[in-house]
Amino acid sequence: MNFTTKIIFHIDLNAFYASVEAILDPNLQNKVFAVGGGKSYFRGGVLLTASYKARRYGIRSGMSITEALKKYPKLLIVPPSRGEYKKYSKLFIDTLKKYTDVVYQASIDEAYMDVTLKSKEIHPIDLAKEIQEYLFKTYKLPSSIGIAPTLFLAKMGSDFKKPMGITVMRKRDVKKKLYPLKVGSMFGIGRKTNERLNEINIFTLEDLMSPSNKDKIIETIGENAYQTYYDNLMGKSNDIVDPHKYEIPQSISNETTLKYDMDIIDLLKEELNNLFEETYERLIKDDYMCKNAFIKIRYSNFKTMTKTKSFLEESDDKDLLNQTIQDLFENYYNQTPVRLLGLGFGGIIEKKDFKIDRTIFNYKDVDSKSREKKND
Repeated sequence: MNFTTKIIFHIDLNAFYASVEAILDPNLQNKVFAVGGGKSYFRGGVLLTASYKARRYGIRSGMSITEALKKYPKLLIVPPSRGEYKKYSKLFIDTLKKYTDVVYQASIDEAYMDVTLKSKEIHPIDLAKEIQEYLFKTYKLPSSIGIAPTLFLAKMGSDFKKPMGITVMRKRDVKKKLYPLKVGSMFGIGRKTNERLNEINIFTLEDLMSPSNKDKIIETIGENAYQTYYDNLMGKSNDIVDPHKYEIPQSISNETTLKYDMDIIDLLKEELNNLFEETYERLIKDDYMCKNAFIKIRYSNFKTMTKTKSFLEESDDKDLLNQTIQDLFENYYNQTPVRLLGLGFGGIIEKKDFKIDRTIFNYKDVDSKSREKKND
């Protein structure tokens, strides 16, 4: 390991949802099971994840329960324990922060660490083993760790050996370790791009990097995309772990102090509507969803009231959120002059971390939204 370059870890918790369920119910350890369904469980539901024993039968996340049961009729379906996932995710991140403050949480079950300074005290591989063993012995959370000079190579390293793998991915290791992989396994290449590359006979990362294929690849996916993939594999991509990048706020809110104390309901609702549009725009722009909505009213006597309404699950539905804000205002406004108005959304999560249960009652809507998302 060259200690003059950055030393970055990517830690990926293996089969996270399944691992947490096995912690909650140790009897699942030796079972072939998958997590999915929940309160709305029917045979039409979708799996959040599958245990490694289930994956041996070709069962994977995103697969319908019906299809999974065809592959293995004895598959045990475990309803998701959503609150527990957040709890164990926090334990995971808190553990990493014991070693360095330079931690970027990429999702509920993965994070990057810059351990360049820490590696002056302990060899990176020994440090990775220590973190991995601590997570498993203390919380029963299995993990894989990639060690590399860039975020991309660290991510590819953590995917290289699962479960409980540790992989060093130096620039000089790329040809041997990554070139033989299918092009679709590269982080950043989605299903559609993979299909388009396959159509021009680009099947492996070696094909992608071959100079003789450059022109037809650029013609197919564009020069910018090609250059990004090329730089990533050459080890020329981002090596900065920013703890605050895309940091998820606990809530999104806006408020305004009125020019004069006001008790005209139509004007107050107009101010509320302006605040809603501004706040909702940020929710959508940042690809967030929320678990609750709230209003804040400060009256002319400076007494302040905040009221919140929670939802059954996270949402970004504009009509639902707007109606909730309007209902809160109408139910709790006391008809006296208002000095300040505010509103917001709490329980924020990234949309990519939200899983919709596909049931016999909602499958048309869910599939429609899924198609719309894929076509974006």
